[in-house]
Amino acid sequence: MSEIPLVYDHAVPPIATAFTCGLDATLKVISGKWKPLILYFLLRGPTRYGELKRAIRDVSDKVLIQQLKELEADGVLRRNDYKEVPPRVDYTLTELGQSLAQALEPLCQWGTDNMVVMQKLFAERDEWGRGRN
Repeated sequence: MSEIPLVYDHAVPPIATAFTCGLDATLKVISGKWKPLILYFLLRGPTRYGELKRAIRDVSDKVLIQQLKELEADGVLRRNDYKEVPPRVDYTLTELGQSLAQALEPLCQWGTDNMVVMQKLFAERDEWGRGRN
């Protein structure tokens, strides 16, 4: 299979062939409705499952467990099992996960800065959608 030659700025190394760009690589790791929130809450430090479940209010146990396993497999978080009875497990960010979570902080700030505007726009959009039915 031949690859289409791309023109690169000589200062920028070529992107790994599995991704179209750096954003593609990032989105593959954080894809999933709850993963960015998981990363955000883990920035605070070691966090137990129950704390994450309470912090991410609308997530089901099945989905939270699945997304935690995926983030662990992707090397951005570590599951720490203390082998105690009753069971005690917490989650922490790896160095890679720390850098990813910190990269998401500007998005969090944008959301905070524009929350009122976005709430108004979403309400208008929902109203528009109801008017069409």
